[in-house]
Amino acid sequence: MSERETKDVLVIGKGGREHAIAWSLHNSEMVENVYIAPGNPGTAQIGTNVDCRIDDFDSVAEVIEKYAIDLTIIGPEQPLVDGLVDFLEKHGHPVFGPTKLAAQLEGSKSFAKSFMVRNNIPTADYHTYERSEWDLAGDHLRKRDTWPVVLKADGLAAGKGVFVCKDRTEALKAMKELNELPSLRKASETLVIEEFLEGREISVFAVSDGKHSHIISNARDYKPIGEGNTGLNTGGMGSITPVADVAPALLEEVKRTIVDPTIQGMAAEGMPYRGLLYCGLMLTAEGPKVVEYNCRFGDPETQVVLPKLQTDLMQLMLLAETEELDKIRIVQDNRAYCCVILASDGYPREYETGKVIRGLDLVSDETLVFHSGTAMQGGQVVTAGGRVLAVVCSGKTMDEAIKRTYAEADKITFSGKCYRRDIGKVF
Repeated sequence: MSERETKDVLVIGKGGREHAIAWSLHNSEMVENVYIAPGNPGTAQIGTNVDCRIDDFDSVAEVIEKYAIDLTIIGPEQPLVDGLVDFLEKHGHPVFGPTKLAAQLEGSKSFAKSFMVRNNIPTADYHTYERSEWDLAGDHLRKRDTWPVVLKADGLAAGKGVFVCKDRTEALKAMKELNELPSLRKASETLVIEEFLEGREISVFAVSDGKHSHIISNARDYKPIGEGNTGLNTGGMGSITPVADVAPALLEEVKRTIVDPTIQGMAAEGMPYRGLLYCGLMLTAEGPKVVEYNCRFGDPETQVVLPKLQTDLMQLMLLAETEELDKIRIVQDNRAYCCVILASDGYPREYETGKVIRGLDLVSDETLVFHSGTAMQGGQVVTAGGRVLAVVCSGKTMDEAIKRTYAEADKITFSGKCYRRDIGKVF
């Protein structure tokens, strides 16, 4: 590829997912320069961080024009749900990600559930209640005789709006939190009460151009804060790929019964889905069922999915933008990958920041460390979020990948560092 043909790209976001995307694009022969807005200390090592408020669409467009960006990739869900893709396309800027209408698959759980029912996509039975109907929701829970049950805030809640409740007392407590916590109240203007699905959970990632789609990988995410999958839900405490209990035949079934009907249904309803579609699935006795959709790469699954992907990510994104995904096939390496999140003590509730991080220079050259919640302070890297770092290693086997990841994670220290010791186990 000649110098003239390479592209300059802009990655929107500042977390570990965006660091992994920027890293993958940095390694692409099709990419000349990677800009990240606003980025973090990790992304600054592989690209150029740009000071920009990503909720200010005009500012994003100014950055694109200033640096002559050829393709913009939107990492977080909020800008997608708010319509950044629509804004950039209107101004003639190529972008990877779904439109505001298509992003409803993540932005509104009630929309996603009704869409699945209309398109015969397997999912859990459910009921929805508007804020004015919460008394009815409480009555429903008091009269319910089937437990556990799942309560979900309809809108975006940074992975913290889902409660699995084992009994009536827990369910009513969860309703109270959804109603009273400022971080959850806005997202729960509509409440979804959902059947609890028995089985093992997996994540499937598909890329779509609105007409064609490819499954690019599968992974398992570990959301609860505590070992044994206990405690509060987080944005994710670790991940692995590939998942041992996901055979090729199962992925073909997922493609046939979930991914294809989703892409076809969105197109038929006038909301063509272009971008990355994340399907959170439960492997039940009746087959795979959708737990949730995300309209972007998952975090921390992206941190293991992209290192395993051998197909050029930039080429995938460009073909998705031009509706030509049928011209490419997905290739992965044959290694196993594990990611362990190093978090701040107290996460996902209150936690302290500004703790100096040491040991980043001690990890092996083969280890990937993606920054999630870090900042530069006085020339040192410090903690600046609940999830601080994602440590990723590979191995010929999953056991080897897990062992390596924990050995490398132990080299990194900061006050209040906490992490799960059971990433990779099956629950």
